[in-house]
Amino acid sequence: MPLADLTDLIELGRVTGTYGLRGWIKVHSDTQPRSHITAYSRLLLYLAGEWKSWQIAQGRVQGKYIILKLQHCDDCTQAEVLIGARIAVTRADLPTLTAPGEYYWADLVGLIVCNLQGQSLGTVRHLLATGAQDVLVLSGARERLIPFVWQKIVHQVDLAQGRLLVDWDEDF
Repeated sequence: MPLADLTDLIELGRVTGTYGLRGWIKVHSDTQPRSHITAYSRLLLYLAGEWKSWQIAQGRVQGKYIILKLQHCDDCTQAEVLIGARIAVTRADLPTLTAPGEYYWADLVGLIVCNLQGQSLGTVRHLLATGAQDVLVLSGARERLIPFVWQKIVHQVDLAQGRLLVDWDEDF
């Protein structure tokens, strides 16, 4: 599947290694919790300039790793080729959000961030998981890092208007 044919991809992680001799792969998962990556029946892997669809045969947490067995990946030689591949799903493959105020990180990318004084601080380029709290990475006049702390710092996420309202000084 060429990249140009795929729209609305949500990256979930990457292949970091192999596991055993029967084609299992180790993955770094950006899902929360990280084991949720095993719940998908199909993943898209980007390697050598193109996205390819893979069916998941099995998946589980194995110690500190997430491991997946993909259909038609039957030995460690086939699995080694996948090391470094980015892992994604289409937006249609994501679970439907049902509660008000729920959104995916991918929904925040591209939003304009304004402070309570109405000053534009930049646009969300991506988010980082730091362990303590998620961090918005903004691009604009300069790069800004703003902790995503609901109600203390982030006051409103308005997907319809394409903006985030934060309690953040322009000089930070």
